[in-house]
Amino acid sequence: MAPQRFHEQFEQIQRSMPDVPLAMGPDDSAEFIYEKGYVLVRDGEDARVVEDTVRAHFTADPGLVQDNVRRASPQANRSGITRIQVGDPGEGDRSGDPTVAHALRALGETEGRAGRRLVSRNHLVGITPGVNSCPGDEPAPAPLADGTNPTAAEGVHDPDTAVGVLVIDTGLMHDYRSFPLLSHTEGDAQVQECDGQGVLQQYVGHGTFIAGLVAAVAPNTDITVRNTLHDAGAILESEFGEKLFEAVDAGGWPDILSLSAGTSNGRTDGLLGIEAFMRELREQRTLLVAAAGNNGSATPFWPAAYADLSDYQDVVLSVGALRGDGEFGACFSNHGGWVKVYAPGERLTSALTGFETPVPYVYQHSTYDTCRYGFGYSCTCQAPRHTGVLSEQGGAAKPDQVMFEGFAHWSGTSFATPLVAGMIAAHMTAQQESDPRVARYKMLAANSGFAEVRGAHVPALRPPTWRPVSVTRPAPRS
Repeated sequence: MAPQRFHEQFEQIQRSMPDVPLAMGPDDSAEFIYEKGYVLVRDGEDARVVEDTVRAHFTADPGLVQDNVRRASPQANRSGITRIQVGDPGEGDRSGDPTVAHALRALGETEGRAGRRLVSRNHLVGITPGVNSCPGDEPAPAPLADGTNPTAAEGVHDPDTAVGVLVIDTGLMHDYRSFPLLSHTEGDAQVQECDGQGVLQQYVGHGTFIAGLVAAVAPNTDITVRNTLHDAGAILESEFGEKLFEAVDAGGWPDILSLSAGTSNGRTDGLLGIEAFMRELREQRTLLVAAAGNNGSATPFWPAAYADLSDYQDVVLSVGALRGDGEFGACFSNHGGWVKVYAPGERLTSALTGFETPVPYVYQHSTYDTCRYGFGYSCTCQAPRHTGVLSEQGGAAKPDQVMFEGFAHWSGTSFATPLVAGMIAAHMTAQQESDPRVARYKMLAANSGFAEVRGAHVPALRPPTWRPVSVTRPAPRS
């Protein structure tokens, strides 16, 4: 059974994408979310094989309806994939889609003969979805007087040598230029910051927060933020590859692509929907720095887990999160051999919104009495204490409201990732290194920092201007 917070966030994502029926996968677990009634397949011969194979199973499987087997996106696209409808998206409930599961099983023998995967669920790719289906926590207001954490590194912006960093995320808040560190940041505006009552919506400051972290660690950067993930921080896999192409086409391939989003898929060979993008990325000089996800799991999370595939080890760097003291892994961080480096990811401080006029925010999720993952320190599951509207549907408690006036504390592998992207950019500037992939290896080779994550000794990158925060246990609820 998926945990409470996953169910809460699932409902919120579904409301933000009302025309896309979604299911939990693979069996009411918290591993991933996917589109009901459809599968993904490569264009061309693979699509024909999938259609023919699924139809051939109709007589033996009454769960499929032959009339439903058709291509939902017949026009070829740059991502090279097609959605094929294999059932009625309106049937079943959110705990799964038997029709899609039957179609995948029907292709099992055919895939075995082909020696490769032919078909996939159409997964939801989002801001580190999974158990939380959101960052490690919700943002908390931070005093402007305390500054950012990390604080701004010394250095100047030189337009002739600045490192290009592309952030694929939510868009920029309307008042982001009120934060001086973002004076060299461009990109897309956030689609809708507040609801009809003027209350800040969940996720909307995510991309701005990330840009602020990159700028703090690496002053000599030109940062571009794209609002690819403006629907509750999520997008279907079938659209994601095309959107990635659009983002790099708009401004050219950057030095570093910072991506704090992804999905698990129960496999070890990547995402079908971004296969074409990853192949093209491999031929460029861009380094993809990708968040490992917030599921507290060793299950591969894509595209970060490409870092463990031989063809992409030079291309992708996967980033996990350390807890506030920087010595051990954060409770929520994914882990395992496919996570190649860790950086601080709890209660970082960066720009959000409210610089010009304070903006209210109502918490969506209640904190817990104990850590959801069994950790004993004061983790983001428990502190800072608040009551959320999605957790209190019966009206037993009034949700907490806060005001943002510029800065926020926020946690997640989403935010460890731009710290690492910024450190690589800073290394490129300091060493006059033009190749981000070379800079990554040289920086890691010179790094002497390590941390302990789930009993493993792992490389840890800590920005010089980052300050540890307390991890003492919170006071018990009164």
